[in-house]
Amino acid sequence: MTQSSPVTLTLERGLKVLRAFRAERVPLTNSELVRRTGLSKSTVSRLTMTLVGLGFLRRVAGGPQFELAGGPLGIGHAYLETNAVTRLAHPFMQQLADRLNASVALAVPNQLDMLYIAYRTSTRIATLRLGVGSLLPMGLTAIGRAWLWGLPKDARADYVASVIEAAGPQAGDIRKNIEAAFDDLRETGVCMSVGEYQRNAYGIALPLSVGRAGMLMALNCGAVELRPDVESIRASMVPELKAAAVELMVLLRDVGTEA
Repeated sequence: MTQSSPVTLTLERGLKVLRAFRAERVPLTNSELVRRTGLSKSTVSRLTMTLVGLGFLRRVAGGPQFELAGGPLGIGHAYLETNAVTRLAHPFMQQLADRLNASVALAVPNQLDMLYIAYRTSTRIATLRLGVGSLLPMGLTAIGRAWLWGLPKDARADYVASVIEAAGPQAGDIRKNIEAAFDDLRETGVCMSVGEYQRNAYGIALPLSVGRAGMLMALNCGAVELRPDVESIRASMVPELKAAAVELMVLLRDVGTEA
């Protein structure tokens, strides 16, 4: 079976629909899914009907919207239960979250998004409405920009070009903010985003290499504050985050991440 076969194409499109449900966890109509995926209305309608039947989506009562059902949860649970990275990282990340009074996330790329594979938060902070499995856009978040910076130069340029091309009317702002984040990473080793993806939320992130294969991931800490004091946040969190990244790489150095 080749990549261009009808079955493979249908699978790719179905996964594209599922990926359209992002971290904000709001239900979506077929029309909204068309805008997010770029697929035709008839294709989206057919796929949502199939995904409902398979238990991956469900209809929201009393309306035309869809939300994720329990199907993806089973796959995600199996991944978490068998993944050494999350098993080892979560206790360490919980300690860091409690020390910083913030949320802490470890993420890998998923096309032009960052996928949270590990997430812990202090019970003393306002929620970011995020968790394991959340997808955040690379171009709008510190964790995405940090991952991009960690790429080899040629691969980074190609990936950034794809992010900017997909940004549409926001392309100019996305380019400027990515360049500013790269300057920050070059000078300080971290980058910061304030209020770009979620109002009143901030994130500080840096890239790190994980496991025997040296898989590139990104580590982030953040919280919600009404008026974040950027200088104070950086002064208190950046040294902790940089030290934690080193400790986490040591903790995970023997983990196999090839799969």
